[in-house]
Amino acid sequence: MAHILVIGSGMAGLVAALRAARRHDVTIVTKDVLTAGSTAWAQGGIAAAVFPDDSAALHARDTLIAGAGLSDPAAVDILCTEGPARVHDLVRLGVAFDPAPGAVAPFDEVSDWARGLEAAHSIARILHAGGDATGRVIETALAAAVREGRIRAREFARAASLIVRDGAVVGAVIESPGDEPGATRVDEVGADAVIIATGGNGRLYRHTTNPPVATGDGVVLAYAAGAAIADLEFVQFHPTVLAGGGLVSEAVRGEGATLLDADGRRFMLEVDPRGELAPRDIVARAIARQMRAQGGAPVLLDATMLGRDVLQRRFPTIDALVRASGVDWAVAPVPVTPAAHYAMGGALTDMDGRTTVPGLFAVGEVGSTGVHGANRLASNSLLEALVVGWRAGDAVGAAGSVPALPVPAHLPAPAPASRVSTTQESVGSDPLHTPVPVVAELAPDALAPGSTPWSADRVRDRAWEALGLERTGDEIAAFARELADARPADDEARSLLPLARLTASAALARTESRGAHWRDDFPDTDPAQRVRRVVVRPSGASPELWRPTAVGAGVAPQEVSA
Repeated sequence: MAHILVIGSGMAGLVAALRAARRHDVTIVTKDVLTAGSTAWAQGGIAAAVFPDDSAALHARDTLIAGAGLSDPAAVDILCTEGPARVHDLVRLGVAFDPAPGAVAPFDEVSDWARGLEAAHSIARILHAGGDATGRVIETALAAAVREGRIRAREFARAASLIVRDGAVVGAVIESPGDEPGATRVDEVGADAVIIATGGNGRLYRHTTNPPVATGDGVVLAYAAGAAIADLEFVQFHPTVLAGGGLVSEAVRGEGATLLDADGRRFMLEVDPRGELAPRDIVARAIARQMRAQGGAPVLLDATMLGRDVLQRRFPTIDALVRASGVDWAVAPVPVTPAAHYAMGGALTDMDGRTTVPGLFAVGEVGSTGVHGANRLASNSLLEALVVGWRAGDAVGAAGSVPALPVPAHLPAPAPASRVSTTQESVGSDPLHTPVPVVAELAPDALAPGSTPWSADRVRDRAWEALGLERTGDEIAAFARELADARPADDEARSLLPLARLTASAALARTESRGAHWRDDFPDTDPAQRVRRVVVRPSGASPELWRPTAVGAGVAPQEVSA
């Protein structure tokens, strides 16, 4: 029986652990309590073609269109084809989806389920649970199943580094609270395979919808171990976050809420014929520009037409959040602004979660399967976590039994335009369904030491300015130069600094605007750049030394060397 180590406990990690535990010994390591990740914060629903008037092909087409030409058609096909069966598996695990009006308990048939519409979906296919608490309902059910099984869970523990021997990941160095106050316990935990499921990197930004644990640790762990990292330039900003903090789900706009400027005028129809249900990147940028035009004041989300009963019944979590901010949104619009929400990029994987390093898998937001392309379709994130987590749990096995994903071929830096455009010329009449080239580029080591101390807050402030909704090459380049001589001044910055370097490098390399990546100096989409670029850490670096210990933990670096 192999030992599988799962790092992270969101939906993807818990699903992977449950599937792997059918055949293997499984340990979950998580930074906080088992249910503290981004999944529990997901107000939106899960998208799947479960209704008779929908289809996997239609769901796939919506996903490919939203992905702005960079979604991998094969990965999207797997997601949308397998998604419905996995949704029914969630029901068997105890998840109860919200019933349609007039449905009679026990609500276990598709015809009993309510269905919602969100941006860029051509049909209402979004399933919700607990109104606007879908993620929390799913996470609670999965955590209960984990606790009932043979799976060990180490809470308040984190992976400081991965252990790499002979080119393969064979475990991780785990930090957890020691027996004495302020002390840190450091263990080397061996494993036949490691599944990273640490979630996203929203805490790279000053304004974010993500929980405190979403600091991009998994991306940096994978990079340090030699895994290819893809698509970090694509960061989705949620359009509607309360001015005082707190997400207002897109489902509210799906029910009919509209966006107003400071004078109470609806403005989105002037930007896109789909109005408030245009893709998130379009809506978020429109809000940012409107705010700039009105001196930085938030725009207003008007949901008054929905009525108090609908707002309280359909959105109980948001209703409480809005009221706590001092606004009765049943009678007055609520001020909202954009914030960093979801990362399309991460460790390059296939739909089984395999990375380019033997023994290492990545599932959920930390991985980059190619499903989301340049812009995630609303409510596809929970489905991807479910489908890929399930497949990864089935795929892991004894050491060496699962081959790693091949490392993409390198292109010299800078990439010759002819090399990329030649591939683009072969696209044909339906570029959405043509495979996207994946190429590796040469880049400096993002873990190289610098001399100027940077705090996590300083990284966040500069990332918001340089890598936010609207970017310019000069600003990104200036940020990259500043980061080149930076060193972490606190523990959180140990992840955020290399993550910022990798993201800035990716944003500089993409000299076009596509999906969630917008550059004012290159506002058009360039067909010649329909390519996914990846970076791999220069060979010869030691993966266990990038983060030798928690700052101030009082543990000598040699105690954690693999």
